[in-house]
Amino acid sequence: MSRHSLITLRSTTDGLDTTAWDSRELVKLKLTVAVGAALIFSTFHFGSSEAFAHDSRATVGEASWYGGKFHGRTTANGERYDMNQLTAAHRTLPFGSRVRVTNPATKESVVVRINDRGPYAGNRVIDLSRAAAKAVRIIGPGVAPVRLEVLTEAG
Repeated sequence: MSRHSLITLRSTTDGLDTTAWDSRELVKLKLTVAVGAALIFSTFHFGSSEAFAHDSRATVGEASWYGGKFHGRTTANGERYDMNQLTAAHRTLPFGSRVRVTNPATKESVVVRINDRGPYAGNRVIDLSRAAAKAVRIIGPGVAPVRLEVLTEAG
């Protein structure tokens, strides 16, 4: 039997119709359905999802911060991380983009420049430098809800 044998499926409506499918076509169909389902799930599960944050220009999610352990290390854009600068890590925004981060609990906000990739823990939408986290008062809790507004996207 060939690797790409034909597969016959019976129609579930009347039991009489049959359709022959090449196994490659069936795999493509399954993949298309899986990707579509994932997109629909992520839209409903995450609402204004972080993945689409720069399209909608604003999103809400959790922020965390990183400091001393990473101070002086090379960021994803090639510069040295300085925990005392107003910078942040974001998964998808272009490096150099400017984002206003607002802590709704304190109403304080800070504008950061994206210079790194992340966060890689939990469902967080942004990792702030220590200075940025201090400005919006999330040093103590470590993680807090925030609102992100993309001000400029570097390209």
